Amino acid sequence: MKCTENWLKEYVAVEFGPDEIAARLTMLGLEVDAVEPLYPGLDGVCVGRVLSVTRHPNADRLSLCEVDDGGERPRRVVCGAPNVRPGMFTPLALPGAVLPGNFKIKASKIRGESSEGMLCADRELGLAEGQVESGGIMDLDPGEFPGLVPGAPLAQVLGLRDTMIEVDLTPNRPDCAGVIGLARELAGSAGLPLRQPEVSPPELAGSEPPFAVKVEAPDCLRYCARLIRGVKIAPSPWWLRRRLLAVGLRPINNVVDVTNYVMMEYGQPMHAFDFDRLAGGLIRVRRAEAGEKMTTLDGVERQLTPEMLLIADAAQAVAVAGIMGGSDSEVGLESVNILLESACFEAKSVRATAAALKLATDSSYRFERGVDPQAAPRALARAMKLIVSLAGGEVAPGGVDYREGVVDPPLLTLRLGRINDLLGTDLDLETVARHLAGIEIHGERLDDQALQIRPPSFRVDLEREVDLIEEVARLIGYDRIPTAMPMVAMEMPATADGDQRPRIKAIMAALGCYEAVNYSFVNPAHADWMGLDAADQRRRMLPLLNPLSEEQGVMRTTLLPGLLENARHNINHQCPDLRLFELGKVFFAEPSSALPREEERLAAVFGGRRHPGSPLLWEGEATVDLYDLKGLLEELLDGLRRSGPVLVPAEDPPPYALPGSCFNLNHEGGKLGECGKLHPRVLKAFGIKQELLYLDLSSSRLLALPATRPAFTPLPRFPSVKWDLALLVPEEVPAGEMLTVIRQAGGKLLEHVEIFDVYRGKNIEPGRKSVAFAIHYRDAERTLNEETVAVVHRKIIDQLVIRFHGQLREA
Repeated sequence: MKCTENWLKEYVAVEFGPDEIAARLTMLGLEVDAVEPLYPGLDGVCVGRVLSVTRHPNADRLSLCEVDDGGERPRRVVCGAPNVRPGMFTPLALPGAVLPGNFKIKASKIRGESSEGMLCADRELGLAEGQVESGGIMDLDPGEFPGLVPGAPLAQVLGLRDTMIEVDLTPNRPDCAGVIGLARELAGSAGLPLRQPEVSPPELAGSEPPFAVKVEAPDCLRYCARLIRGVKIAPSPWWLRRRLLAVGLRPINNVVDVTNYVMMEYGQPMHAFDFDRLAGGLIRVRRAEAGEKMTTLDGVERQLTPEMLLIADAAQAVAVAGIMGGSDSEVGLESVNILLESACFEAKSVRATAAALKLATDSSYRFERGVDPQAAPRALARAMKLIVSLAGGEVAPGGVDYREGVVDPPLLTLRLGRINDLLGTDLDLETVARHLAGIEIHGERLDDQALQIRPPSFRVDLEREVDLIEEVARLIGYDRIPTAMPMVAMEMPATADGDQRPRIKAIMAALGCYEAVNYSFVNPAHADWMGLDAADQRRRMLPLLNPLSEEQGVMRTTLLPGLLENARHNINHQCPDLRLFELGKVFFAEPSSALPREEERLAAVFGGRRHPGSPLLWEGEATVDLYDLKGLLEELLDGLRRSGPVLVPAEDPPPYALPGSCFNLNHEGGKLGECGKLHPRVLKAFGIKQELLYLDLSSSRLLALPATRPAFTPLPRFPSVKWDLALLVPEEVPAGEMLTVIRQAGGKLLEHVEIFDVYRGKNIEPGRKSVAFAIHYRDAERTLNEETVAVVHRKIIDQLVIRFHGQLREA
């Protein structure tokens, strides 16, 4: 949104300059992108008065002009403009001036005759007038510019000494898409009144209008229209052209320029139709028909769809509603009767149409954010008044004001206690009401602690009490809201499951893994590549209605295929050492519901060397194996403070896992996930030529397990005792179960136990293995003696021998 300093000051009498205006708007939450002086290249251009014009002796199309620039003697200037004549006032660029485009003016000889400057056309000064050709140098009319004096700075005479201010609006602030909206914010900040143009909404009831309007689509919330007869199309006066040029709009003619001016003023887009080119004197607000086309004002033929809202006459479409008019009803030099439209269309309808047509305009920019439906008649009245004053004509009696879609904003209760609680302030109700009234948000006092407010229609973003509280914070100034450190109790809070996602990612990263983030929509062929059974729930993929491509046609039911695609990409780019993980949602189609069932999962793939780049040769070439997965799982569970899950061999491994190399992570009989080696058949389907391991967990089920609370344990006062134990057991006995039995039998004296050796081979009969444990004992109250430890140690041995048919291995 662009405006100028002088334009703003027409509506609010602030005395500070553009930098202070930008600072205040910024503190009000309106980001100012640019503050730029307008037409800085005109400093060396003044008003010149042509005293005489003679023919150039050496060129048929050039003239020798004597020009008064207010100096002691006239300047001699060579000019090629066909419209130069004695007595005219025109811009004179003096030697040393630098015009737009870095065009430097200097004294020179042209065809043998000296020239001390240049008489300028509007385009050479950056004051282009769009479709209206000037036909030569700029002719300054004393009637339009009273008090023209030779030598006066041109920027001063033309009122060009101004500053452009550009504001980057957020989508929730359409009220600031007009200069009046920005002025309202500035007035509220400065405590000054807002001065709006004096117009009265037109009386549209009573007389029957000489045209008809039929609204056939609910996307049109309001539609106001009025007919003006007998206008004379001509270039706009300079003040209007200057305003439009300053904000980057191209002047067209007096009628079109007025609609653009009012749009920039009120933030209300408008459109003018050549009434004589509307078939049947009818306006229909309808949706497009299948296969319908129309040519817009930019000369492009547009293919329309039935979802698009149009303005049509009795025969054809004449405008894309809220975006751009059609060439068949364009206002031109021959237009006499003008039908003026001021409407409000639903924001999402205009947004969807603009996106589909790839057509962004100043009008769609405003409608997409939400236009005030109550502004339509005021803007119509303002435009009618300006058109009649600039183009003549007479407003025909009667008009149309369709307002079936206008809904009053909801009544909101604003509580003083809630304001002060959220902002940490000590405001009183009178101060709150005064600040809100400064931006035209008025309330009725319910009691000493609350206001009842119906938000103004131009503030479509105010829907809740907290929205009003945000307005109070903006208006009193964010820099004036006190800061205070929050009260934090010195205790360990219970952590919510949702807060553990960053923790999971941090643990995985600390273990040397890299996070992957993949699309949730994947290739439907993934289920076949993974070898999933026909009854597997992961085949219940939800298809997308409008997929980006065939390879992204369904919602994912597992994270593994995406990671395998990542692995293939890395391996193909000579990065075979992989530790990739992804934490994200999977989606399962449910026949009984329109929405899929969602589940949060954690998946990872591993491959290549365990310690790539290690300087130790014996360590650098070792590859990752199942023990790496086991260790990673243990660290993950320990970091999340989840105890109880155990790894057990999978009795029925999934089809994508290598049989005999797959393990389930179980807890109390329920499965939390699995890990293992990927089947070579699956790797081949994904185009991977090296061995990979995988991990796939339900993070939501894992986080649902109760977390152990950390507790402080004082440092031990008495020494520990370490006894070793080696036991011969059958090969199929899991070492983890042996650890569990040792911990149970050791009781409170057992402090720590770990496996330090597993041996198979010489002196060990086939089918058996030797498992050696280091057991640490400690008593918190006294020093242990050998007899006490021996009793507990013997109990552990007896339990292991009985439970696992073990045999104590002597040293």
